[in-house]
Formats: sequence, structure tokens, C-alpha cells
Amino acid sequence: MACCIVGGGPAGLMLGLLLARQGISVRVLEAHGDFDRDFRGDTLHPSVLEIIDQLGLSERLLALSHSRVQQFGLQTEDGWLELSDFRLLPTRYPYIMLVPQVDFLTFLAGEARRWPAFQLEMGARVEELLEREGRVVGVRYRTREGWREVRALLTVAADGRFSRVRQLAGLLPVKTSPPMDVLWFRLPRQPEDQLSSGGRFLRGRAVVVLERGSYYQLGYLIPKGGYQRIHQAGLAALRQELASFLPPELAARLETLQEWRQIAVLTVESSYLRRWYRPGLLLIGDAAHVMSPVAGVGINYAIQDAVVAANILSSALKQGSVSTKDLARVQRARLWPTRLMQRVQEQIQRRIIASSLAKEGERFRVPAWFRWLVRRRLARLLLAHFIGLGIPRVRVVA
Repeated sequence: MACCIVGGGPAGLMLGLLLARQGISVRVLEAHGDFDRDFRGDTLHPSVLEIIDQLGLSERLLALSHSRVQQFGLQTEDGWLELSDFRLLPTRYPYIMLVPQVDFLTFLAGEARRWPAFQLEMGARVEELLEREGRVVGVRYRTREGWREVRALLTVAADGRFSRVRQLAGLLPVKTSPPMDVLWFRLPRQPEDQLSSGGRFLRGRAVVVLERGSYYQLGYLIPKGGYQRIHQAGLAALRQELASFLPPELAARLETLQEWRQIAVLTVESSYLRRWYRPGLLLIGDAAHVMSPVAGVGINYAIQDAVVAANILSSALKQGSVSTKDLARVQRARLWPTRLMQRVQEQIQRRIIASSLAKEGERFRVPAWFRWLVRRRLARLLLAHFIGLGIPRVRVVA
């Protein structure tokens, strides 16, 4: 086996697809038995849509049920501020595609299975790294049928923010402390609704509203560790709190929240590895860097990691020899874009989100210079480019 990928998420399946297309034998091990789980990484940015297009798969992807965000703004007491306009981007896909991640993963797995070199094993929980002379040469994993192992020239960890492989490899992430957590829930949407996707920062409260076709997906930002207090106060108190700053059409639908199980709690984290590799082992996606949900870039950066890894490592995998220098090239190419985005996220979290949440009941004031700036077309284009296409723009070359 040339490559063993641990984790059947967006990064793992994309890498598996890219390698299998070139005839490189690859096996993806996914711990869960299916993809039907509560995901929140549902935003496919233009950068990913361009990658899918390069693979000739855009028509099939766009056939999936989805919604689109072309603009994103912020509602405050000062009025509506348009922050980014994806329609200005020089791309065939000037929007963010919102698609349930279970559908996207099923799509990627189906496309990858078209290639004989690809294998996907569900319900495969990795428990050990196989090593020889200081080099990772595969993994040992557990299934319902018992223990199995796979040996590979390269092992890739794409198993998420709680990466088991990262732990087994003894690689410790550097963690930051985002000032908030997020409560995710849905409210019904009516065909006549005109509410745009965006953020609402009003009276010390903050919520993100995403239009998802038949429903709205809302992310209520709360102070870090604040869920216990909210839960103890009760669901009726939460509905009342939300109603105080949501638009009337949404406030009237809060009665549909009748059980706590309708609300998912996202503990916001942000971290990165100083070193993404060991001999025979590479980490990508959340296993290498956990992104804040600010701007919804996590899934997109994970997929870009996979594309860059395939671009750099395909030749070495075909030749049967992957060096640590090859793995270091992947990290060098992806570390600085990732850290740049994380630093921007940190500034937004500290200067805007934390500042707003710390002043409950007070008017949220947008600095005059910022209001002036985002009224400029160029500023909205640059922000849309940074969020939507990334710097640098990643393309499939292998």
C-alpha cells in the first residue's frame, strides 16, 4: 500500500481521491460506521468549488441540494454593513455553497470509489502506529471483526481536531483561547422571507444567521464556558434572550425550540502544530491546525491541505520513497496561509466578538473608519478574495 489515510472527512477523502486518480494505491480508514452525523462544516467556498471543477466534478456536486451565500454582512445598531461581496470575485463560482457535510462526504466517497486504487473502510478505529527504525510504516486498527493492520509507505492523519494519530505520534498542538463558544440550532424559513445571511451584533449579543433553503441555521455566540449557565436557566429563558435581538420573523419561530437536543454546542478551539510530520507520517486538516469557526474556512483549508499534499507527494509515492524533506515541503506550503488566517481570526475574536460579548445590554459601536472602509468596493472584494479563494490560490497540478 502506498498511502494509508486515517480519517474519512473532507481532507482524507479528497486526498484519497486525488491519489487514486493517479493510480496510487490508497486506503482510507474512517472510525465511524457512516457519515450520518451532526456536522457544522457545511460551507464550501469558491476555492473548493474551483478544485472540484478542475476534477471535472462540479456538475455532479452542484446537483446536490444546497443554498448559496453571495454576500455577507453585519447588522448592528448603526445599521447594515456589507462586509464581503463574493459576486466580485474572478471565478466561475462567486458564492459560498452551503451543503450538508454528510452529502458532501458521500459525494467524495462515491467519486473516489470509481478509481480501482481507492479503498474506504468504515468502522476502522486506529489504535496503534506501526514503526520500524523510527519511521511510521502503517497502523493497527480495530473493527467489529477484530484487529487488523495496514502497512504503507506513507501514513496521513486527517482524523480531525481530536486526532488519535496525533496523540499516538506524541505531537502536541499549540493552543489559543478563543473567547466564545457557539450554540447551533435551526429555525423554519418561509418562502416569502427576505432575511439575508449575516451576523447580528446587538446589545451585547451576537448571532450568525445562514439561509439554508427550507430553514435558517443560527449560531449564537456565547462567552467561553457559558453554556452551563444558559442550560441551568432553562430553554424558555434562552428563547426569551434570543427573541430580544432577533428580527421579528425569527423571534416568532423560537417556539419550535422545545428540547435541548435541538441545540448543538460547539466548543470553539484554535490550535496548530509546530511540526506536521514525522518520518513516514503527515498530518493535515484539523489534525494539524484547528481553525476557529470565524469565516467558516475550516473545511476549505483542510481540503487545500489535501490538494497541496497530493501535488507535492504524488511523484515520490509513485517512485516508492517519501522523505521527510518531501513532508516538510507540504508544511512549508500550508503553514503560513493557515497561521495568517488564524491570526486574522484571533483579531476578530478579540477586538469584535469578545468586546461585544463583554458589554451585555450595551450598544455595539462600529468604528467610523471601519464603516468607511467596507463601503469601498475594493475592500469588499479583497475580503471576499481572502475568505473565498485564499492566499495563495490552491490548484490541482498532480
